[in-house]
Amino acid sequence: MAKDPHGFHEFAAARGASLFRTACLMCGDRHLAEDLVQTTLGKLYASWRRVQRADNPAAYARTVLMRTYMSHVRKHSNQETPSRRLPETASDDADQALRVTLLNGLAQLPPQDRAVLVLRYWEDMSVEDVASALRLSGGAVRNRSMRALGRLREALGEGFEELIR
Repeated sequence: MAKDPHGFHEFAAARGASLFRTACLMCGDRHLAEDLVQTTLGKLYASWRRVQRADNPAAYARTVLMRTYMSHVRKHSNQETPSRRLPETASDDADQALRVTLLNGLAQLPPQDRAVLVLRYWEDMSVEDVASALRLSGGAVRNRSMRALGRLREALGEGFEELIR
């Protein structure tokens, strides 16, 4: 690999897995998640000098990923439908049933609701950071978060409580 004087390859290697995990949670499709991360990294590379001067390049990358995802959803909203079934993966996690149930519940939410919940509760971002990433007001993030959690609870159903005990 050629020498990277500006640190982009190092950044991409360090943040790629986190971006991929977030993208998977957002879209529920590993292949689309790979495409979204690749597009995001391409955008970051094209403006890397500006990105590396940012206060938090990782947050900047997450914002670019969210905007890339939302743009994809708008462009393909009538042409593609997400799969209800996630691909099988090997995991040592004892909470697989809980994880699959949550992923299926997230998949039933509208894209922007899903984005708010993933950023707010999975990525543990502040309301202000989520608002900035999604170009919403703080009040809109709080409101959408409250309503999306309600919709997620409805989608999960009554049997969900047995999985968290």
